Amino acid sequence: MKGKMHHLRNRLASLLVKVIDFCSPRLTRCVVVVGLISLCACLAEPTVGRNHASAGTGPVEISVAWGERTNFNDHWRYAHANAPSPNAKALATVTQWQPVTLPHTWNATDTVDPTPGYRRATGWYQKTFTVSEAGHYRLHFEAANMETQIYLNGHMIGEHVGGYVGFKQSLNKHLKVGEPNTLLVSVSNRYNPDVIPSQKADFFIHGGLTRDVWLERLPDYFIERALITTPVVSKAEAHTHVAVQLAGKVQPADLLVTLKNAEGEALVSEQVLLPAGGREANIQLPVIESPQLWSPASPYLYTLSVTLLDADGVAVHSQSHPVGFRWFEMRDGEGFFLNGERLLLRGTHRHEEHAGVGAAMSNAQHRADMAQMKALGVNFVRLAHYPQDPEVYRAADELGLILWDELPWCRGGKGGALWEQNTERLLEAQILQNYNHPSIMFWSLGNEIYWESDFPGGGEDSIILPYLEKLHSKAKKLDPHRYTAIRKYYPGAQTVDVFSPSIWAGWYGGAYGQYQAAISKAMKDYPRFLHMEYGASSHRGRHTEQPYTEAGMPNEQLSVAEAMNQAGVTSIARDSDWNETYAANLFDWHLSVSESQQGFGGNAQWAFKDFGTPLRPENPLPYVNQKGLVDRQGRPKDAYYVFASYWSESPFCYIASHTWPVRYGPPEGREVKVYCNTHSAELTLNGKTLGKKQRTYGQYPAHGLVWQVPFNEGENQLQVAGFSREGERLAADSLQVKYHIGVPGKLERVVLTALDLGEGNWQIDAEALDEKGRRVVTFSDRAYFSVLNGDATLWADQGTYDGASIIEMANGVASIKVRAGRLPSTIELRTQDVKGVFVQLPPQAAR
Repeated sequence: MKGKMHHLRNRLASLLVKVIDFCSPRLTRCVVVVGLISLCACLAEPTVGRNHASAGTGPVEISVAWGERTNFNDHWRYAHANAPSPNAKALATVTQWQPVTLPHTWNATDTVDPTPGYRRATGWYQKTFTVSEAGHYRLHFEAANMETQIYLNGHMIGEHVGGYVGFKQSLNKHLKVGEPNTLLVSVSNRYNPDVIPSQKADFFIHGGLTRDVWLERLPDYFIERALITTPVVSKAEAHTHVAVQLAGKVQPADLLVTLKNAEGEALVSEQVLLPAGGREANIQLPVIESPQLWSPASPYLYTLSVTLLDADGVAVHSQSHPVGFRWFEMRDGEGFFLNGERLLLRGTHRHEEHAGVGAAMSNAQHRADMAQMKALGVNFVRLAHYPQDPEVYRAADELGLILWDELPWCRGGKGGALWEQNTERLLEAQILQNYNHPSIMFWSLGNEIYWESDFPGGGEDSIILPYLEKLHSKAKKLDPHRYTAIRKYYPGAQTVDVFSPSIWAGWYGGAYGQYQAAISKAMKDYPRFLHMEYGASSHRGRHTEQPYTEAGMPNEQLSVAEAMNQAGVTSIARDSDWNETYAANLFDWHLSVSESQQGFGGNAQWAFKDFGTPLRPENPLPYVNQKGLVDRQGRPKDAYYVFASYWSESPFCYIASHTWPVRYGPPEGREVKVYCNTHSAELTLNGKTLGKKQRTYGQYPAHGLVWQVPFNEGENQLQVAGFSREGERLAADSLQVKYHIGVPGKLERVVLTALDLGEGNWQIDAEALDEKGRRVVTFSDRAYFSVLNGDATLWADQGTYDGASIIEMANGVASIKVRAGRLPSTIELRTQDVKGVFVQLPPQAAR
């Protein structure tokens, strides 16, 4: 059964990518389809993510051609075994092995469950395999979080310290050919202040083999690395340089370097005789005239292949890499320029995790995230706060997304000699493994690096600044062709090439009406300025008719910078209810400023998707940073459509808000906003037109698409149509609204209802009602779902708005998914004041 679920998950995730591509001209209705597919992918196996069974536990025979590699993800067994490393023999007593397939993390769900803390310990992976042919075999781990030891046939053969980057391990010394080999991998995500990121960072450090693993079979002499630079690029010509490093037993050989265009046509080809003892080769290819340039609008990719030829001219090893010809620059006070033309960076951020699987995401899920951003109109992504899966960079190259790639020096200050050794090694590994991706234009050296020091004095400028200068020099030596950057370390603003101060106008401080003044000042203070991080948390489904305005709230601090400690600070973040209405307005205002500010380089909204964090146990959705435009499954919130109304090229209209179906107000009705990117829009109420409005780009709010709607008491049908300049109907949306004149009464009761989703799956909805049976939209108590009796299973621990057993009600509603069991079951809901309400579920039908 689990194998079937895994197959379903992969098929659904792949389908999600195809749907997003299909949706480019059909944003509104397709967003719903994308959300449903993402939901199904999560529901396929909600509590264990990708920790599904592999077929069999005996030796797996593996065949790898010379110079090739094969995926090594299947047929693993995993144990929660805190055996004292490096004593692998202690594992002989372990009996609780479970079959898993990589990627895998033991923190797939415990990070967002109601229990404080999450497993920070050791996990062991075991795989038995045979190879029938001799050769130089090597494992390539795309990542292992965070400390790894590798054993083959009882011998420790290697170790690696640090997560989020790949590493390789030769198997030759103890590998047996034609006989079973037992591979053991110990991985630990224990607390270790000598390894970045700091434990005080605002995200979970998932433990395990969180990315793909590959088995390589190499010839005796092989290509270790090929680094491609394009030092001179213009519309007229492009220069290409290749630095090749070789390893193994040196033999007489040649290198053949070929550059092909996207159509597969070979444009240039150079064959170079390697010198005696050749470990390195530097090759300058002939100039490409009138190159196709890489950009977000046209991400044209060439392919460069490097082939090692033996003395007889036979190819023994080869590597291929993408090449994107582009040039970029930050011009002081003028902004960001790509290929000689100003480009406003329209950005967001991404953490590497997803509901139900944590950081152990499939390649299809990684790509789906990137495709969904691209469909929104994003052209710039900050990878926060660590290097991410190789599939993310491939997707960025192919989709046309500019990347800010960040070293995981996130908070904690600076440590001692061992900390330095680990940090510098990880920076070098990050740059070398990601060097050839044309999408990367910024190497970030860290974020909030002085905060919450893990070491005495480690946050002092006299300690941090010289070390930041050292990292900057190291990055420039490794790659002089890209910018270094950092966020929120002001003494280092002059050290790096590009700097971002902290500006959280309208959330952690100040009012969003201060945003224009804040970035105008920053542009003067920091000539190469990009604004990383702005936004607001939003609890999906929570709305209000009277959110705080651009003037902010009374008595809040005037600074728009983020306070290090919010305790004792008055701010929207601390003192509001995190409603979606306010978040949408804040983003609308920010975009109206950033899209029109002369000379502004761009910014990056924080963050595209809700993500788990150990630092926020009391959030409305506990242990989840709720600043996402979409939830942890990729389902949009209202703010998503605000960005689409500015950035998306696909015609759409969206009535705000589909998660606000019950409203109260005066007899004359309420205002309704519509987010469209069409030339004009017409809103109708119950079949009668309320008028057609022309959209005025950048006018706050909603580009001027705001109507006073004279709702009737009871059910109302809203419809909107979006039109082109010529009057062609391009987009539509509809919304059913139940409107009540007046205000809701006091809470009378909470009722539970069960919606049959089919195949044994149910949705349990809790609704707060007043004495007239109307929804009490002001009720926001924290709700607690549980299975009172029977064997049904709450699909909790997902960190989503219908996948958490503890969650604050939003406008009087809370929901959770449930899997029926073999017995009749009772689902209970409690709050502090509601002493228990119940709904009965029938047993799952026999199949």
